[in-house]
Amino acid sequence: QVQLAESGGGLVQAGGSLTLSCAASGDTFSTYGMGWFRQAPGKEREFVAAISRSGGTTYYADSVKGRFTISRGSAKNTVWLQMNSLKPEDTAVYYCAANRGADLAYNGRYYVGYWGQGTQVTVSS
Repeated sequence: QVQLAESGGGLVQAGGSLTLSCAASGDTFSTYGMGWFRQAPGKEREFVAAISRSGGTTYYADSVKGRFTISRGSAKNTVWLQMNSLKPEDTAVYYCAANRGADLAYNGRYYVGYWGQGTQVTVSS
């Protein structure tokens, strides 16, 4: 099974940028649909972005569309989340997610088999 390790979180001012990384190990990376979720204090975990196993298809929550970009690199077994024009409401713990053998997002539903430990992103106003 895959193990996921996020990095790149931190404190940034509103309007700034951050790039999160998720390194996958322990299994064949290309067989996993990958994605990012986030959870703010007192709120439920919510979908942010997903990328297909081939990397050819991406999905975004409406709240981040046009500001965030998800990508993956097979050589480094890594998925990235580039976050631009950050807002205070983007403050949350961001979790990397994986689904073995299928894409993570499908027909408006999300299928997650594995989670990372999370990385904190704080956006100050």
